[in-house]
Amino acid sequence: MSVALEPATARTDLVTVASAPPGTTGRATRWWWVWLAVIGGVGFGIRLATVLGRPHRTPGGDAYYYHYAANLLVEGKGFIDPFRYAGFPHHYVQSAQWPPLFVVVLAATSLVGFKSFFAHRVWCCVIGAAAVVVCGLVGREIAGREVTGRRVGLLAALVVALYPNIWMSDELGLSETLSPLLVALVLWAAYRLWRQPTYRRAVVLGATIGAAALGRDELTLLVPLILIPLVLFAHLPWRRRLAVAGVGSLASLIVVAPWIGYNMSRFEKPVFISNGLGQTLASANCNSTFSGDFEGYWSWRCAQLVPVDRRADESVRESEARAFALHYVRAHEGRLWRVELARLGRAFGAFHPLRQITFDSYVETRPYRWALTGLGAYYGLFLLAVGGTVILRRRRIAVFPLWAVGLDLVASVLVTFGQTRFRTPFEVCLALLAAVQLEWVWSKLRRSERAGPPAPRGGVDASAVPVASTVPAG
Repeated sequence: MSVALEPATARTDLVTVASAPPGTTGRATRWWWVWLAVIGGVGFGIRLATVLGRPHRTPGGDAYYYHYAANLLVEGKGFIDPFRYAGFPHHYVQSAQWPPLFVVVLAATSLVGFKSFFAHRVWCCVIGAAAVVVCGLVGREIAGREVTGRRVGLLAALVVALYPNIWMSDELGLSETLSPLLVALVLWAAYRLWRQPTYRRAVVLGATIGAAALGRDELTLLVPLILIPLVLFAHLPWRRRLAVAGVGSLASLIVVAPWIGYNMSRFEKPVFISNGLGQTLASANCNSTFSGDFEGYWSWRCAQLVPVDRRADESVRESEARAFALHYVRAHEGRLWRVELARLGRAFGAFHPLRQITFDSYVETRPYRWALTGLGAYYGLFLLAVGGTVILRRRRIAVFPLWAVGLDLVASVLVTFGQTRFRTPFEVCLALLAAVQLEWVWSKLRRSERAGPPAPRGGVDASAVPVASTVPAG
């Protein structure tokens, strides 16, 4: 008689769950939540330590806008330009240079009396810690809610908690503080929709993408890059697929519609989520950024050279700056392809990465040594993410939602310019994929330990052969 033996690598999670005593799975889940909370606390501690290390930092650039715009909003002055208000007190200039969500989030602390930049940075640490926890939930959702999924979730949370390129934005008080949390929520909703494509889950995904767009307007592209493909590839009748995709897209539009309507009522020209594109294009398309050390980057001097009427409505000035920048691009089309490659290289750490870190340190005041550590960690994450992609594909788990965030980054960079912190949403995806690879390695090592040492060559170990007793007949 022959006996078929089950391979040692066959679905160990199912075997573990099936053989576990009653209540064991529940205890494991409770302990998982405890460990996730601990990792979230570690993430908060790291971020808070960076703030306490520079308690007297003053806001500049983008951080200046968000910090003072939040305080002006709480004072009842609406969404106005804090730069113009500081230069000309009581001069109210309607502004939508950046999406509104981060201003609203910071205003939550100003509303209860914590209006200092230090307080806003501590609040950013709380948001960063929340992102750590949500990334743990996403990792578990991607890999399944059993043993493997729980391990992937904890590893993903740990990577996000420790990864310098993510927590540095929290310390600086930049809008990239929100990006990990928003992208994690989108991915959590996306994988739930992938497992069960229903109207309700499509609405949740559409709403989260709408909220993400109010934080980073380029994330609007996640509707055609994630939501619609997830539904169109689902095993549903075509009429149902179109209906679910339509409902999800409508939910995204409903979330952003009030802000769009508000902008339409206060600007001369149409403004949707933000109107900062013109100034961005002007700063990224000029002689300084089309060659030399700043190729593929941006220059504030270039933006200042644009001939616009400073007294005009902000939407009018944006339109003039955009037209000026596009005229420059058309006049230098022959060099555009090299500039686009430089932009992508800067964003993905492949074009003069050490020089880019120097720019980050000088322009954004990022700590140089931590930025250098973040660059090395990024390369490691990318390599692990490739392995994680292969593992998920072998397990028949969709990977395109994770890489779609990278495609969104590509589209955004090609239109604007390359910068390290623009990579933050994609780095969340790299952390999740790297966690899958790390869990796979950890599982392999554990199996090797349980299997014990191999049998000696040349024969069978006699000590391992059971002794048979002979019973006399009859």
